[in-house]
Amino acid sequence: MLKPFKADLHIHSCLSPCADLNMSPIKIINKATMEKIEIIGICDHNSSENVVAFTKVAETKNIKVLPGMEVTSKEEVHILALFEKAESALKLQEIIYENLSGENDEEAFGTQVVANELDEVEGFNNKLLIGATELSVEDVVDFIHSFNGLAIASHVDREGFSIIGQLGFIPENLKLDALEISPKLSNIEARKIFNQYESFPFIFSSDAHKLEEIGKGVTSFLLKEPTLDEIKKALKSEEGRKVIN
Repeated sequence: MLKPFKADLHIHSCLSPCADLNMSPIKIINKATMEKIEIIGICDHNSSENVVAFTKVAETKNIKVLPGMEVTSKEEVHILALFEKAESALKLQEIIYENLSGENDEEAFGTQVVANELDEVEGFNNKLLIGATELSVEDVVDFIHSFNGLAIASHVDREGFSIIGQLGFIPENLKLDALEISPKLSNIEARKIFNQYESFPFIFSSDAHKLEEIGKGVTSFLLKEPTLDEIKKALKSEEGRKVIN
């Protein structure tokens, strides 16, 4: 039986230097539960080091965590990567780290906290996670798909770090699974502005960096169960699954 699931697929944790330090596993899961969100995506900049902690916290809650990452290409385009299992996200992380140079400057960019499932600090990531990788946007999408993930262009309505803002267009051969719209635009407004890209499914996410931002942008999916495979079917409108915005 199919039923609607409310999802916010773009949330940053305290591992992202630009995110609030309150964005810890337990606090994010609790806030998502309060907002009646059933599926969340944890997508820190160029790293998935906190996703295991989130999956452990979610085991005791009625909420599904999709491990992910927000990858920055060499063109400074942000692409969301979402997976069913943490292992896949961590495999992509290995490739991203091999193609990411520089060290973080905490005073300039912020602290990058690696947390455990008890909201304790396990350590600090010293990589320049806010930087751009040496991978092209095509490479990023291909690597995500090689690990059976979803590749979604982040906040396409923003000027900075969006594929349209950085490149001016979406390459015809780029195999994106969806386009993400920020909370600044409604579904109707987004479809008017980006009508040339109506062949792509649109999703809405919060891109939350603070607890109070979680749920500001959400997408409802008609699914059998809250899994990545079901969301893939919904994005393709297969077997009755669909996006309900």
